[in-house]
Amino acid sequence: MEKQSSNQVFLGISVFGAIFFIFGFATTFIVTLSAPVKEIFSLSEFEAQLLSSAFFIAYPLMSIPTGRLIDRIGYKWTVVAGLLLMSLGSFIYVPAARIPSFPIFLAATFVLATGVVFLQVAANPYVTAIGSPNTASSRLNFTQALNSIATMIAPWLISIAIFKGLQFPADAAVAAERVPMPFIFMGAIVLLVAIAIFAIKLPTLKSEKKEKKSIFKYPHVVLGGLAIFMYVGAEVGNAGLIVNYLKRSLGMEAEMASTYAAIYWGGAMVGRFFGSFMFSDLTSARKFTLALPVLLLALVSGAFVTDWSWNIGFIFMIVAAANFLIMQFGRGKAARTLATFALVAAILDIATTFTTGSVALWTIISIGLFNSIMFPNIFSLAVKDLDNAELSGASGLINALILGGAILPPLMGAIADTAGYTYAFLVPAVSYLFIFYYAVSGSKIRRKLADVIE
Repeated sequence: MEKQSSNQVFLGISVFGAIFFIFGFATTFIVTLSAPVKEIFSLSEFEAQLLSSAFFIAYPLMSIPTGRLIDRIGYKWTVVAGLLLMSLGSFIYVPAARIPSFPIFLAATFVLATGVVFLQVAANPYVTAIGSPNTASSRLNFTQALNSIATMIAPWLISIAIFKGLQFPADAAVAAERVPMPFIFMGAIVLLVAIAIFAIKLPTLKSEKKEKKSIFKYPHVVLGGLAIFMYVGAEVGNAGLIVNYLKRSLGMEAEMASTYAAIYWGGAMVGRFFGSFMFSDLTSARKFTLALPVLLLALVSGAFVTDWSWNIGFIFMIVAAANFLIMQFGRGKAARTLATFALVAAILDIATTFTTGSVALWTIISIGLFNSIMFPNIFSLAVKDLDNAELSGASGLINALILGGAILPPLMGAIADTAGYTYAFLVPAVSYLFIFYYAVSGSKIRRKLADVIE
């Protein structure tokens, strides 16, 4: 790979930073969109959560074909193809909302999600390849931070672009008229990024041919994949129900409920910033110093998405501070922190089921903070002790089991339809308890499955 100039590095980071922002925004936008879609198409909660299913089903279906596509056309062109698919999916939403047609809406979601899968499979290697290898980790953290910021902005945008000033079900037709504009904007931006990727000169990555090895003989890998299934299903299921739960159970207007969904996703952003230095070798004093600007970020972001309600921003900052203090129990260890966060998340979901009012509001919103470090910690535990030939197989399994985002949200929707919204939150509670088991015990199993059977 040829040496890159500083200008090329800056341009490449800027473009790929935009890519991570885009697919983070798109994912959260679709998950939160289930609330207005429910009203527009007069759906049950189960049917509305099929929107998440249409998105996350793309992962098991398209991950392997995407890997093969990379082998054939390379990383750069796979990224361009992913962006074009996202743009196409975005524009399909326009007729889907104006007809309106829920099946076309689901088809648009799958097309857009396929583009996201292309990007996720191909973009990370590109980020590591741009610039010096010594700063690759820094570049990845930067792009992940942009991804997290996008996940907070998406629900906030729904609150102002779709829900603002509307009363349901009377204004369902008005909501349908408002849906296309965010997607037109997204499609246009994605096209511009695709053109930028096409125009700039980036490193050419060559695929390494490695001996393929099965990873299904390792219990800690298989259980780690199941933990990812549970994590994604729980995170998306909680997020998908927040708006309608706050509307139906707490009598909140849709616009305000959507801003609280933004705070839920903002918790993941804040928690990831905490995690970026908590899992480092910095001194405790330095870590506490770095926590201060993150707490300020929580204050400002919480106030911003609620139309500058500093009271809500202050509460969010206090909850973020509690998250940081609870993180200390993990002592910077992946398994210990994962176990602590999973147990707290399970307790918060259970508390949401059996409480009401402001308590239930903040127990469900606070879960976002404890979701923050789960994916990278589960991933690191699942691939621990594997050799290079086994790593790709483990990564493929984990990527495929993001399928949890397609299975658990409709299950929660069905429970919400039959037993009420509060009881639906017991599903992610059970999921978090499985993750707790994985962190405490499952991740430490190193015997091969064949030996266990014998």
